[in-house]
Amino acid sequence: MTVDPKDGTLTPAEKAKVAKVAAAEAARLAAEAAKAAEEAEREALEAEGAVQPSAPSGAAAEIAAGYASEGRALELGSVVVDGVADPAARVRIPLATINRHGLIAGATGTGKTKTLQGIAEQLSAAGVPVVMADVKGDLSGLSRAGESNDKITARAVETGDDAWTPAGMPVEFLSLGTGGIGIPVRATITSFGPILLSKVLGLNETQESTLGLIFHWADTQGLALLDLKDLRSVIAHLTGDEGKADLKGIGGVSTATAGVILRALVNLEADGGDTFFGEPELETEDLLRVVGGAGVITLFELGAQAARPAMFSTFLMWVLADLFQTLPEEGDLDKPKLVFIFDEAHLLFADASKAFLQQVEQTVKLIRSKGVGVFFCTQLPTDIPNSVLSQLGARVQHALRAFTPDDQKALNKTVRTYPKTEHYDLEKALTSLGIGEAIVTVLSEKGAPTPVAWTKIRPPRSLMDTIGNDAIKAAAASSPLNQKYGQTIDRESAYERLTAKVAGAPTADPSLDLPPLPDLPPPTPAEPEGPNMAEQILGNSAVKSFLRSAASAAGREISRSIFGTGSRRRR
Repeated sequence: MTVDPKDGTLTPAEKAKVAKVAAAEAARLAAEAAKAAEEAEREALEAEGAVQPSAPSGAAAEIAAGYASEGRALELGSVVVDGVADPAARVRIPLATINRHGLIAGATGTGKTKTLQGIAEQLSAAGVPVVMADVKGDLSGLSRAGESNDKITARAVETGDDAWTPAGMPVEFLSLGTGGIGIPVRATITSFGPILLSKVLGLNETQESTLGLIFHWADTQGLALLDLKDLRSVIAHLTGDEGKADLKGIGGVSTATAGVILRALVNLEADGGDTFFGEPELETEDLLRVVGGAGVITLFELGAQAARPAMFSTFLMWVLADLFQTLPEEGDLDKPKLVFIFDEAHLLFADASKAFLQQVEQTVKLIRSKGVGVFFCTQLPTDIPNSVLSQLGARVQHALRAFTPDDQKALNKTVRTYPKTEHYDLEKALTSLGIGEAIVTVLSEKGAPTPVAWTKIRPPRSLMDTIGNDAIKAAAASSPLNQKYGQTIDRESAYERLTAKVAGAPTADPSLDLPPLPDLPPPTPAEPEGPNMAEQILGNSAVKSFLRSAASAAGREISRSIFGTGSRRRR
């Protein structure tokens, strides 16, 4: 039964109790009114475009504090704690630390490509050129503005991107060789070098060493190795009767080993490799362009090299090595000069020789001072050798799967590479991440690792889809680079010079779609005219050999450093 407080029958204690209840109810109503007024004010500010983000709180604030940046930074997304994203708790990578490199990893379908897309478009907007491998062809959307919908808008708000607007970036579409839909790009055999070529051919370490000697011999003879038929003709000469003495002069190379290399070259040619090696050769300075203040994003697609995906990643490593040799030392910069992104990075390291791995480690370690950042993208962090993984400052790890014992082992190894955190159970978190979420740690502006952050990744502003082959072909045809690289050049090189030395060389079967190889006849008796080639090489010091080659038209080819690649005359 309800008691009327005005009833004189209430005791003083009962009156006090009723008064407290009434006061609490009044306070509740006042709080609700204040909250409603605050919400109305916020909505009014949003309508005017003047809303200020609220400050993060609790664990999210503690994590976000580690990502504070005084300079410009790439916005990755917002901190997630207990399944809730805090839009005010931002996760970012300082532009000044991008050249400390990074790793983007995760199982198929977890959102790696969209993370790459978002990073690339923000770098471009900051005036930083980007080179990316478009293995699956779904990054072409970077060239067009995205399409807004409720899902994207909601995600943008959750990740602190209230000002999300569609935007496209300047993009160049390049293909390896002449069999693709983009602008054809090529490399000469000499500039590619024996170590990288051995990786493409699948040679073992002994065969790789033999190939290096063959390159050296061609250099000392001033024979330019521009395309596959040049190298095939050199090997055919060395394994023929006329070249036996020369073969002994470069270390007693086994004829059988040289034959294995020759067969590997023929197989590469059959797989479309002949469309890639040759001229005009890609000039890496064309990758450093800025248009209208935005860095140009260069997308490489496989083209005719689809049968040999290792060619793709190895070619990108060649480009990186060329940049290393040609770019000046820069020291610490406010932002990188170029960012390189290796998609499907496991292809780069699979079955790699010790020499190859050493050169990759050296390049990644030293190219930072040239102002170049390198990001590797793969499914498992264990795909990257430890010596390279230790050089990567930023880690963006999407969901991992632990269906097999090997998966579980990889998961355990991944957990141990992250800083300790009291906010997440990392082993559980890495298998619980949703699509477009990642566990992140990067280097702060002071060079220290940031706290581990479960991050909801921002949606890209460009189109999250392919633009189609017809649109890519049209863009490539209208590019100024197409005039530079569109037509193949075949100037005099080793093949022509060695063929000219052969008297009565037979004509190749016209039904074969291969350049003819000379069938070298036995040498005819002749009066001795002095020491043969091998004796000349063995009778001179290495310095004299170098100077003699440098004086020749192809002398520039003998200077080799990273990956044994030949130095090129800068244009």
